[in-house]
Amino acid sequence: MEIEPDIILKMDFFTLTQDEKPERGDVLISEPYLPDPNFERTVVYLCEHDEGGTFGFVLNKKVNVKLNDIVDEATDYKADLFMGGPVQQNTIHYIHRNTKLTHSAKLIQNEIYWGGDYHLLTQLLNTKLISSEDIRFFMGYSGWAAGQLMDEVKENSWIILKAATQEIIFDWDNHKLWSACLKAMGGKYRLMSNYPKDPRMN
Repeated sequence: MEIEPDIILKMDFFTLTQDEKPERGDVLISEPYLPDPNFERTVVYLCEHDEGGTFGFVLNKKVNVKLNDIVDEATDYKADLFMGGPVQQNTIHYIHRNTKLTHSAKLIQNEIYWGGDYHLLTQLLNTKLISSEDIRFFMGYSGWAAGQLMDEVKENSWIILKAATQEIIFDWDNHKLWSACLKAMGGKYRLMSNYPKDPRMN
């Protein structure tokens, strides 16, 4: 039987081809079936991206310990910890907003900062002068050598969400962040947000 042309699906609608290039302050959303277990259905916030390489943190991989479990200076500040990436997982990093650390921290974009005076940080934590809603702590980080991330984008491993907002970074539910970011992009990405983890399922 001959299929009528007007009912043939345009399969390119489901491809990941995009013209965007990653920049500092963007979010990377892993494609639904990325084979690397370190980045399966992850959302990565880019803190730095230049000719020397790329650096960022996975936002949606919470670990089962709290900050005060592994950082002695934090005493009873029970902040959540996230696995920032596969590199140097014995290190602690933090991004924040609306804190007194901004003068010693690096501005990423949209009043979101990375790092800052560690001694001051511990003082602010222990006196409860930093809200847990305004800071995120990470074990390790995600890093790419010069040109490596762009190669992965060309291979359709990553979808780029431009200029992440504070709400995405700090307020959205980390358990639903991957699908929420795709839904926010709309169109074919919204459809992609409902793909099952096992491609054999429908």
